[in-house]
Order: sequence, then structure tokens, then C-alpha cells
Amino acid sequence: MNARHSILCASLLALSLLAAAPARADAGHDHGEAPAAANPNGPQRKPDGSVFLPKPSQRQIGLRTLALAEGELPRTVELNGTVAMDPNAGGRVQALRAGRIEAGPRGLPAPGQAVKKGEVLAIVLPSSDPLDRSNQLSQVAELRASRALAHKRLARLRELADTVPRKDIEAVESEVASLDARVAALGAGLDTRDTLVAPVTGVVASVNAVLGQVVDARELVFEIVDPLRLRVEALAFDGALPARIESAFVAQGKERLPLRFVGASRALRDQALPLSFAAQGTAFAALSIGQPVKVVVQTRERVHGAAVPAASLMKNAANETIVWVKTAPERFAPRVVVHEALDGANVAVTSGLHAGERVVTQGATLLNQIR
Repeated sequence: MNARHSILCASLLALSLLAAAPARADAGHDHGEAPAAANPNGPQRKPDGSVFLPKPSQRQIGLRTLALAEGELPRTVELNGTVAMDPNAGGRVQALRAGRIEAGPRGLPAPGQAVKKGEVLAIVLPSSDPLDRSNQLSQVAELRASRALAHKRLARLRELADTVPRKDIEAVESEVASLDARVAALGAGLDTRDTLVAPVTGVVASVNAVLGQVVDARELVFEIVDPLRLRVEALAFDGALPARIESAFVAQGKERLPLRFVGASRALRDQALPLSFAAQGTAFAALSIGQPVKVVVQTRERVHGAAVPAASLMKNAANETIVWVKTAPERFAPRVVVHEALDGANVAVTSGLHAGERVVTQGATLLNQIR
């Protein structure tokens, strides 16, 4: 009895020791480790919505801020525009008659090739109906025969100039001159070729023909533009906007290409009023005809606010527009703002910010993702 009691006590002691011992994984097995506690000094979102971002993390994401300055800013309207040809500095080359395309002295021009005004670009050999051409040839033959008889009659009358009235000689001379002109006109009509020349000096914007191609009358063959003189057409849905325009420009990335307002059409297009702007300068040489652009129009009206880069605008969980404001060296708070367009690269914040506050202008996207 005592022996059995001793064995039972020893077994219970061994089980208790095994239960108290830490579990160990065999080779090739991983039971995992308990997750480490969050670093209290790392980037984190606070309960009030602000973000704690240490200085090393700010330098790592390239965060930059800008002190706000309030003032009177021009009220701006953004319009959808299209690059078009300046009618005074560009032109279209069309065939006057139907025929077959042949190359000019320098061959057919290529897109982007520089040409001068009056340069021969191509030649159109006119095509005509065989029956019509045969009728024209028969008319030419009849006129040439009549002209030959008239020349002989004129020669005889001149030999008898002493006995023939002068008016008869003059009548035959007039008839001969008329027949000569008619034969020359019909002959030129049969052999005339339509020469396509450049209407202006510029570059070839489009080529719609190849050697041997048959084109119809009034078909567009070439288009010539001056890349330094273009037009930008924009559509405005406010009929009173043309009278309030102060300045305008095209927003191309970070560049602002200035425009000169030319005028507004008096006929609506797609329920909108077309506005025409002149685009001059080497900066517009990179634009192409038909390219869509964003036209920023600044009016004479003013709005009180602060200019903030458009890259500073973010969205919060409620889909509200916010900007991040630096409230402490390592603390940033979101501010819900109301803004208007300003110049393409910047916006005018009219509500939600105060002068002197530092707004995050670079790295706001990464800052907004911290949780």
C-alpha cells in the first residue's frame, strides 16, 4: 500500500513539473511568438485624429510645410479647352479637282517637316470622263482647222490690201486672234495639273495622301500650322464670363502658359459659349492641334483666402476635403477646408485655416495614411 502511494505521488509530481515547464518546439516546427508591443515613439494616429510623427520620420518621407498668408485672390474658373489652328498663321491644302497624287520637287512632305509659303508640296493629275475628254479633243481639232483657214484668208487679204477694205482685214485678224485664244484655252484645260502649294510658312501638321492616291475635289491633303502661333478654344457655360475675364493661361503640369483673350462667339455650341484665346510663344510649340487642355481663367472679382498647393488637399474617412496643419514640432492635425480654384497648381482656401498656420505641402499623402 505504501509503495503504490509513493508511485502515485511521484507521477503527480512529474506531471506538475511538465505542465509548469515552457513549451519547446522541435526542429522544423515554429509555434510562433507573442506580438511585440507597439512602439510608443513611432508614427501613430492619436484618438483625436491628429498624427504623431517623429522628426526622423518627417525627414524620411520628405515632409515640407508652408506658412499661410491670407489676402485678396482672383476668383478663378477652370474651363475645358482644345488647341486649334490660328487662321492667320495656318492653312489647309485641298485639291481643286479630282485626280491622282504625284510628288512635288522635294517629294511628298512628312509630318513635322518645315515648309515655306508657296512651296510646291504635291501635284494632282486631273482625271476626267473619257467621253468628255474625247469631246474636248474634237473641239480642239475643229478650232485648229478653223484657225488654219482663218490664217490663210488673212494672208490673202493682206496681199490684196490695196483693193480690200481695211475693215475686212481687221475682222479676219480679230477672228484669227479669237481662234488662237480658244485653242490655247482648251489645250491648257486638257493638260492643266493642279499644283498644291503651302499657303503659309510653318510645319506640316498632317498628311492625308500617298503617291498614286486618287483624291476628290475639295479633299484635305495637307495641313500647315505655325507652332509658335496657335489658338485655344474653351467652352464656357456662363454667358457673362467674357466680360469679367482679366487673364488666362493653360495649366500644363507645373507650367503656366499665358493666353490672350481674343473674343467670344455669339453662337452657342453644345449649350456653351465658345471662347477664343491666342497662344503665342515657344512654350506652345509642344502642343498639338486637337490636344485637350485645361484653361484657367482669372476674373476681375476677388475672394478672401489663402493660396495653398493643390497637392496639400486630402480626403478623410468622411470624404471631406482636409489639409494637414503642423501644430507642434512632431504633431499634425487635420483641418476641414473649403476651397476654390486659383491657378491650376494652387487653390484658394476660403474657410478652415488661419493666417500663420503651417500647412503640409509635401508628403501629405503619406501623412494621411498613418493609422
